[in-house]
Amino acid sequence: MRVPNLIRQALPLAAVLFTTLFSANAFGSESSLVIPSQIRDSSQVAFFGMSGHTLLLSGLVVCALGLLFGLVIYTQLKAMPAHKSMLDVSELIYATCKTYLFTQGKFLALLWLFIGSAIFVYFKFLAHYPLPGNLENTGMPLDRVLVILAFSVVGIIGSASVAWFGIRVNTFANSRTAFASLKGFGYPCYAIPLKAGMSIGMVLISVELLIMLCIILFIPGDLAGPCFIGFAIGESLGAAALRVAGGIFTKIADIGSDLMKIVFKIKEDDARNPGVIADCVGDNAGDSVGPSADGFETYGVTGVALISFILLAVPSPEIQVKLLVWIFVMRLLMVVTSGAAYFVNEFLFAKPTFGGKRSFNYEIPLTSLVWVASFLSIIATYIASYLLVPDLAGNHTLWWKLATIITCGTLAGAVIPEVTKWFTSVHSRHVREVVTASREGGASLNILSGLTAGNFSAYWVGGVTITGLMAIAYGISQIGGTGPGSNGIGSIMPAEAIFAFGLVAFGFLGMGPVTIAVDSYGPVTDNAQSIYELSLIEEIPNIKQELKTNYNIDADFAQAKQLLEENDGAGNTFKATAKPVLIGTAVVGSTTMIFSLIMVLTNGLEKIAGTNTLTVAAADAVSKLSIMHAPFLLGMILGAGVIYWFSGASCQAVITGAYRAVEFIKKNMKLDGATKASTEDSKKVVEICTIYAQKGMFNIFLTVFFMTLATAFIEEYFFIGFLIGVSVVGLFQAIFMANAGGAWDNAKKIVETELRQKGTPLHDATVVGDTVGDPFKDTSSVALNPIIKFSTLFGLLAVELALQLTHSGNSNLRHILAAVFFVIACTFIYRSFFGMRIKTDSAH
Repeated sequence: MRVPNLIRQALPLAAVLFTTLFSANAFGSESSLVIPSQIRDSSQVAFFGMSGHTLLLSGLVVCALGLLFGLVIYTQLKAMPAHKSMLDVSELIYATCKTYLFTQGKFLALLWLFIGSAIFVYFKFLAHYPLPGNLENTGMPLDRVLVILAFSVVGIIGSASVAWFGIRVNTFANSRTAFASLKGFGYPCYAIPLKAGMSIGMVLISVELLIMLCIILFIPGDLAGPCFIGFAIGESLGAAALRVAGGIFTKIADIGSDLMKIVFKIKEDDARNPGVIADCVGDNAGDSVGPSADGFETYGVTGVALISFILLAVPSPEIQVKLLVWIFVMRLLMVVTSGAAYFVNEFLFAKPTFGGKRSFNYEIPLTSLVWVASFLSIIATYIASYLLVPDLAGNHTLWWKLATIITCGTLAGAVIPEVTKWFTSVHSRHVREVVTASREGGASLNILSGLTAGNFSAYWVGGVTITGLMAIAYGISQIGGTGPGSNGIGSIMPAEAIFAFGLVAFGFLGMGPVTIAVDSYGPVTDNAQSIYELSLIEEIPNIKQELKTNYNIDADFAQAKQLLEENDGAGNTFKATAKPVLIGTAVVGSTTMIFSLIMVLTNGLEKIAGTNTLTVAAADAVSKLSIMHAPFLLGMILGAGVIYWFSGASCQAVITGAYRAVEFIKKNMKLDGATKASTEDSKKVVEICTIYAQKGMFNIFLTVFFMTLATAFIEEYFFIGFLIGVSVVGLFQAIFMANAGGAWDNAKKIVETELRQKGTPLHDATVVGDTVGDPFKDTSSVALNPIIKFSTLFGLLAVELALQLTHSGNSNLRHILAAVFFVIACTFIYRSFFGMRIKTDSAH
């Protein structure tokens, strides 16, 4: 199914959506997210004698420095030496990645039609917008609607741009890492991938911050809120598409390539295997493009969630301004502290300790970097909080409470990776148990043991670590009492616990560039190993003399291959450690966005004038947020079910695509006389991966899109239950799948590097386990992050679209549309399996 075919199917649906969402009366909150004018007036709210607007202008300099940091490393990587045989392979990978990303760009344009139509209809025809003279008109002027739409496009372009930057940097670094390994020392194999990761992390965070600063600084206050929402929805769409499609692509290629090791008894990344180039492209499409777009969206959406909460829940404009400026300064500090942590770790620990060693445990300096970044971020959080909000609302204790709550999240960004390593590291007992089980039990016990590791990890990471840190944050939010007149956080806002959870999610990202860097480390190490094999450098005539003459390298090929394989194991581990951090951020942050929706439904938890008692309408709304209200409970159950559908649908796309890839590779594998696969055969495998990635993504996106609309239109409390079910079950499903996959992956790595038993029955068993884990860890689990956030963000808009119908007296139409949207969603759910199943000559 090519993009034009998808367009022919999608346009009628977009047209139906566009023409059925009209209504006369206005109600909602997207248009009422107004940035207070006090942010520009230092006489009302001052920071060091200047307005918040002036202070945030200095943030543009920090963003520029972050971009400069990334671009300098980009230039350094490009200038590093590498043999032509390796450069040729990495440039082929990059060229193919560019083609893939361009194809996905066209696909994203198609998906944007759905989102753009909903945004346009809501803001142009439904949203409240005040006109001069204190009159109100239904809908915004066209020029303002176009600005909001433009920022949704900026969100998509931002996701795609950082994804492109990621693959360009990684494809510079992969060949340089492979070449550096020839010297036989471990430090360059560690330093080059980390440099690439830091470059991506600094550029990603700086671009996202730059866009958000431009919105708050240069867009009128009454338009900035809707622009934040438009931007967040756009980047969420971009991340969802690139993460899901990239995850499907990479695992089709990975499985297709890996199974050939069993079928033909060939080595890892054998150049004669036409699936290897596709696998290398997939490492970037799934493990670089996807995470880059996902990370970009995660930082943006978490910020928008807190901004929405502050504007909706905090009644005082002065306190709104102080909290907004404080939040943005915290985000700017993450750029500074992450850069400082990188230099401190490299020049005071990693290089002096490991610079001259032929081999070492690569996980040690990566772990120390995470902890140094966490430590510096915590110090900066307390200092900045004390300086910016020392007496918030006249309370001299709130600054340290807010800082401590963020610290809970920052610690989570360091503690979660440590706990995750218990289940995914090559040094962990769980991974070694997978290897032990495989010795006598083969692939069967290998798989069962990996599933066990995943289940245990879901408990320890999600049930204990994340829940425990959220509980601590909740406890801190209650210190000093709750409600007006207290000394606690509740004195400045209702539902202070929800704000605390949002700050925990914010703290998860407190060392953002470092989190992205260790996640991006893996794709480079994986590709470096492949490039070494594909270059056939050992078979080039007189290569040792050439390397000595041209590069002054006494090549040690055996040591080089060992270093690259061990480094790949470390890359696998740290790819695994970043996943629970991102999914945890999505789930914890979604609680803040869900509460923003509750604020809409309760008119800001409206109270009877002069009392602390909710109005009848607000109290009635709150009473429905309970399992005693049947729609709320039913929504939770449906949301949980959707997670299992998504896990199956994404795996089904991988299964069918991998079947076709294996079928093609088997027929076209040439082992006699050929030294490498033809470019045409490699491109055909890439084409197969792309086709099934887009087919799978099309069904998944439209299901999520129409299911969100359907559940929002059924009943708003049903929808809140739906979002809670998606978030909670999604958290545990994602952690389980990610860490089970990580355990299988590194069990195979132990057999290959430590035991050196490639080609044995034990190796075959671990390869099978790894192919099961591939879609677990790199397709289904990681894609749940943007899916959860997209459902929550777009859900804000969807609920307000539904409320328009109720308030205009069209409740029957609302429920008819709910049924229509649900039927459409179920159609694509049906297609996600029966339209994607493997078809053979004997079974259709």
